[in-house]
Amino acid sequence: MSTGPARRREHQPAYWYSDLPVPLFARALAWLYGILTGLRRWFYRVGLLRRRHPGVPVLVVGNITAGGAGKTPLTIALANRLQQEGWTPGIASRGYGRTDAGSPVWVEASTAPTVGGDEPVLMARRTGVKLRADRDRAAAAAALAKAGCDIILCDDGLQHYRLKRDIEIEVVDGARRYGNGRLLPAGPLRELPPRGDACDFRVINVANAPASDVNGTGFGEWPMRLASHDAVPVLGGRPRPLAAFAGHRVHAVAGIGNPERFFAMLRALDIAVVPHAFADHHRYRAEDFQFGSPLPVLMTEKDAVKCAGFATDAFFSVPVSAELPEGFWVSLLDRIGQVGKA
Repeated sequence: MSTGPARRREHQPAYWYSDLPVPLFARALAWLYGILTGLRRWFYRVGLLRRRHPGVPVLVVGNITAGGAGKTPLTIALANRLQQEGWTPGIASRGYGRTDAGSPVWVEASTAPTVGGDEPVLMARRTGVKLRADRDRAAAAAALAKAGCDIILCDDGLQHYRLKRDIEIEVVDGARRYGNGRLLPAGPLRELPPRGDACDFRVINVANAPASDVNGTGFGEWPMRLASHDAVPVLGGRPRPLAAFAGHRVHAVAGIGNPERFFAMLRALDIAVVPHAFADHHRYRAEDFQFGSPLPVLMTEKDAVKCAGFATDAFFSVPVSAELPEGFWVSLLDRIGQVGKA
């Protein structure tokens, strides 16, 4: 059982993921948002706005909802698998949370999160591939191709139509799906569900569901589990099995799109969670961790990269790895091979 209220610094309206009525002003703004985004797509489709392709295969990972769905662990898994298959992938990312968001930057494992962004630094550490953070994903892809990458992974770029792509993967939160099915700000959708249907692959994030239980996915959908086994000291040292925390209370910290997904994963391991939810890409300070009780602090890997400067021995990162059926990889690699031959 968890104790203590979850603390969240970013408010998602309750009606996004419930049957509560949507305010009239939000419905009116959603109507306007739909017109503007539809016009933008049409401008790109008819060529009034120019699209750019880097000359090597481009694979975009994204979602049509606001907030996190599991794009980062999937992008990491894609980069690692492509390297195993002999490709030289590069990752293009906007790099949310950067101090100088307007300037492109090469991100390495040692790059400060304030310079490279939390997710790019995490991906650089987990993959070792070349990574370019740039608001203009098309420019980032071109830079990566020039640097020797023979396939580009675009993290969170489904709506970045300036980058011409060959393959699209939609990632969907298996628990929340599309919420109330309305466009922003009346609902969580950046685009309507038919946009997701147009993608080449749909990956459903079933989080920590048992491998044998993929009832959350339907026809044409690929389940993605997020597996985690260890807690890694933020200050360095030997990892501890997560099972060692079973039956004990911990402070659980998550500044991701859906913090409850992280808390639920820990609870499923019989860990007594005191939840602390922060806004996605929250820039942490030591004061954020004055919880009033000296319990171990378990946090997502994305959060941990921003806390090394003030972490104590009680701070642990909980890495997750995306696991997908082998059939997904066979289908994806075959599709990439077709693109490469075109």
